[in-house]
Amino acid sequence: MKSKCLAAAVQMVSGTDWQHNLRSAQTLVDEAASRGASLVVLPEYFCLMGRHEEDKVALAEVPGQGQLQQALADMARCHKIWLVGGTVPLVTPVPGKVYNTTWLFDPSGEPAARYDKIHLFGFSGLGETYCESNTIAPGTQPVKARTELGELALGICYDLRFPELFRQMAPFDLLALPAAFTATTGQAHWEVLLRARAIENQCYVIAAAQGGQHQNGRATHGHSMIIDPWGRILAELPQGEGVVLAEIDTNLIQSVRSRLPALAHRVLK
Repeated sequence: MKSKCLAAAVQMVSGTDWQHNLRSAQTLVDEAASRGASLVVLPEYFCLMGRHEEDKVALAEVPGQGQLQQALADMARCHKIWLVGGTVPLVTPVPGKVYNTTWLFDPSGEPAARYDKIHLFGFSGLGETYCESNTIAPGTQPVKARTELGELALGICYDLRFPELFRQMAPFDLLALPAAFTATTGQAHWEVLLRARAIENQCYVIAAAQGGQHQNGRATHGHSMIIDPWGRILAELPQGEGVVLAEIDTNLIQSVRSRLPALAHRVLK
């Protein structure tokens, strides 16, 4: 396992044209890799923020096939990076519903892990209404993967509010979280939830967000950030498209866990 490496969180303002979004993602991943990142995380819905929730159903791919998944694999292989591919819609047995899936690709472009979003966002208030369960089927299994950068746990957006999901997987070194938090909920809760997950799991958190005003009228919070195991924000991008990078230091993980062995002190498991 490498003792130090650079991780990158990519922030986007995805629109209604998936091909344009894909080109933007490729440009930003290129930038992250050129700046030395070994691990790059794309945001949730990087490929499409449709005008209607049903739009993503029409874009759904068969697992292991399709232009979106191939493009992500190619990015990882081209740059020899670990890539958390935001989320892509995958077909399900349920008509009219997709899985909201993040793939982890290894530096050879091979899929190393797949996670289907378990917790589906629902919110109503202040003129906004969201119900992901109308078009998304929930996943069932927590997922973490072993990499030379450390053990990597996967979550997606709304999962952030459910610490028990990550406790099932603890200990792990890195938590990658593609997200598209709304401006309303993000302003209130995003930072405090991210820092809490980093502190309680004594891990790095790489949170890649959507951040801006979208063509479909939705406003997302942004503030993609990388947080260390002590809960310190190492890098942050408030709004707009771009990349933030920070050093991942496994020695710091071990230092925090040895000085404050909270994970070892857990009683309820």
